Amino acid sequence: MLPTLHPKLESVILETTQATSLNVEEAIQELWSGYGNILRIKLTGAANSSVIAKYVTPPNAQSHPRGWNTSRSHERKLFSYQVESSFYEQWSSKCGADCRVATFLAHQQLDGTTLLVMEDLDAAGYADRLTSVDWEQIDSCLRWLANFHATFMGCSPDALWKTGTYWHLDTRPDEWSTMDQGDLKDAASTIDSKLNQARFQTFVHGDAKLANFCFSSQSDQVAAVDFQYVGGGCGMKDVAYFIGSCLNEDECEKHETALLDCYFNHLEKALMIKKPDINPSDLIDEWQSLYHLAWTDFHRFLKGWCPDHWKINSYSERIAIKVIQDLCD
Repeated sequence: MLPTLHPKLESVILETTQATSLNVEEAIQELWSGYGNILRIKLTGAANSSVIAKYVTPPNAQSHPRGWNTSRSHERKLFSYQVESSFYEQWSSKCGADCRVATFLAHQQLDGTTLLVMEDLDAAGYADRLTSVDWEQIDSCLRWLANFHATFMGCSPDALWKTGTYWHLDTRPDEWSTMDQGDLKDAASTIDSKLNQARFQTFVHGDAKLANFCFSSQSDQVAAVDFQYVGGGCGMKDVAYFIGSCLNEDECEKHETALLDCYFNHLEKALMIKKPDINPSDLIDEWQSLYHLAWTDFHRFLKGWCPDHWKINSYSERIAIKVIQDLCD
C-alpha cells in the first residue's frame, strides 16, 4: 500500500510546483531500517510531470537488518536526514552539470515527519541504474566525484557532518568496540586522525556506491543521490568506497593505479577551473598517499559491523597490514 501524505505536506508540494493536483504513483524504495520511503509523485498542471519525495517517518520501534538498532543508531539516522535536507537547501545549487544532483524544491517537517522534495532525475534523463559497470561508466562516476570534490575544496561543512561518511569512527563506537582485539582496532584512531588532518579537505559524498549514481542512456553522464552522510573529509574516502562498490578484489588490485590516475586526471582539470589557486600536484601527492588509509578506514568499519561481509577480502587485508606497518615505522 502506498503511503498517504498529510494534507499539509501535499499542499507544500502543490504550492512549490504550482500543480493543480498530485498523486503518489509509486514507492521507489523503502528507506534503511524502515524509516520511510522514496516516492515518485505525479503532478497535474505543473511544468514537470513528476517529482521525487523523500518521506521520512521514523518507526516507533527501531529495527536493523544486522541488529544495530541502538539509540545511537536511531539518532544518527535522524541527524542524517537533517544533513541531507541542509545539503539540498544550502549547498546543492553549487553543483553544476559536471557533478549533477537533483534540483531542490522543498523541505518541510511536521510532527516528526520530514518531507524533502526534489527533481525527478529519471525525467531529467538519468533513468538508468546499473549493477555492473564497464570502464566508461566507471570513468563517468570518477569524473563526477572529482568535480564534486573540486567544487567544495576548502569549504567548511556548515550544517553537514563535520566529518562525512556513514562509517566515520566517532559515530561508530559500538562497531569499533565489537572488533576483535588486534592491530587494526588499535590503529583505528590513528588512521582516522591522519585522514582528518590532511591539508586538503573537501566535502565527501559519504555513501558514493554504484547504487547511488543515476546514469544517462548513453552512460556518459551521471547524477548522484543520497546525501545523508555528506560532510568534510579527504576525497579518497569516496574514491576507495566507490571502487570497492563496483569491482571485485582482483579488479581493485589489478586496476588500482589506472583508476587513481583516472580520478586524479579529472580532479586536476576540475581544480584548474574551479580552484586555480590550488597547486594540483601538491593535492594529488597528499591524497595518493592517503588512498590506502581511506581503504583501511572502511575495512575497519566492516570488521566490526559485519565480520562476514563479502568486501572483507584478501586485498583489503593486505592493504590494512601494509598501512599498519607503515604507521609503526
